[in-house]
Amino acid sequence: MLYLIMWDDVKDSLPLRQSVRPEHLARVEDLKKEGRLVIGGPFPAIDAEDPGAAGFTGSLIIAEFNSKDEAQDWIDNDPYAQAGVFTQASVRPFKQVAP
Repeated sequence: MLYLIMWDDVKDSLPLRQSVRPEHLARVEDLKKEGRLVIGGPFPAIDAEDPGAAGFTGSLIIAEFNSKDEAQDWIDNDPYAQAGVFTQASVRPFKQVAP
């Protein structure tokens, strides 16, 4: 089943994000290689493709997991979680109807 994982970043999270971004992206790439990733990405803090020093306010990932608990475990063990990038993460079942 698909699950939406969404989180809100702590204030001024950019340095924290940058410190563990390669490790986070490697985990996301694993989901992609396994054919489980639908979409993922951050929310720019300003209305710009590249927010620069303004950074990001959070992110979302929609991916396939065997259960909500597995999706929760995935985000709980993500480098962003370990580094304190976000304040909280929400995991919700997701039903894709388009495209």
